[in-house]
Amino acid sequence: QNDSPSPSFPPPPHRKPRPALGFAAMPQGDYIELHQKRHGRRMDYEERKRKKEARAVKKNSKDARKLLGAKGKRFAKKRYAEKAQMKKTLKMHDESSSRQKVDDDVEEGAIPSYLLDRDPTQRAKVLSNTIKQKRKEKAGKWDVPLPKVRPVAEEEMFKVLRTGKRKTKQWKRMVTKATFVGPGFTRKPPKYERFIRPTGLRFTKAHVTHPELKCTFNLDIISVKKNPNGPMYTSLGVMTRGTIIEVNVSELGLVTPAGKVVWGKYAQVTNNPENDGCINAVLLV
Repeated sequence: QNDSPSPSFPPPPHRKPRPALGFAAMPQGDYIELHQKRHGRRMDYEERKRKKEARAVKKNSKDARKLLGAKGKRFAKKRYAEKAQMKKTLKMHDESSSRQKVDDDVEEGAIPSYLLDRDPTQRAKVLSNTIKQKRKEKAGKWDVPLPKVRPVAEEEMFKVLRTGKRKTKQWKRMVTKATFVGPGFTRKPPKYERFIRPTGLRFTKAHVTHPELKCTFNLDIISVKKNPNGPMYTSLGVMTRGTIIEVNVSELGLVTPAGKVVWGKYAQVTNNPENDGCINAVLLV
């Protein structure tokens, strides 16, 4: 039998209780946004996003058939709310049959006593001009001067810039076409800038021809509305042949049927600005 005293261990140090997992323990930084600022998105981000949205209809249909139980109930409730909202919107924009009061004209002959207190009304189809205009824009039914344009390849649009100490990184691109950036535009730091728009290819004015007046005006560009080559070029403000731009027409003195002054109208670029050094456009009227 061993009579040697048992070894004495020091008491365990006092441990602080671990914090309960809640909002305090979650990460506080916007890591995804920060990564996008530093490295940009994938080159095919817009295309993948468009395809995902296009496939969403089939995915929703499959989910509606397959989901069971509580998850199925939640999905059905959400879809019901979406469809109800869609029907409300469509109904709001539809032509509504409304009654309008007729002007008080003096009628010949006596009116029966039971008609004395009534206001005669007439039915009329009411559809505001703004809704008509929005529908027209959404449908893309503009009668543009250049309905078909040559597509521009990505290799032609962007020039690859090699960066880094050993020129191994190839994620930067320089835009080789004419661009528009707003008046308050500030470049990102060179380390984080993905798309470089050269100062010599930035334009703020365009030579816009009015097709009915047969006159050309030098007008300020407000924004790039649609580039036919894709949404990425539209967001970058790239102007190629066939691009729809918005120009400031306030100095032309155009007015709407209601008497309001028009200050912004669309125009289509009809030349290759990077070759000519200027932007020629035709006003869409």
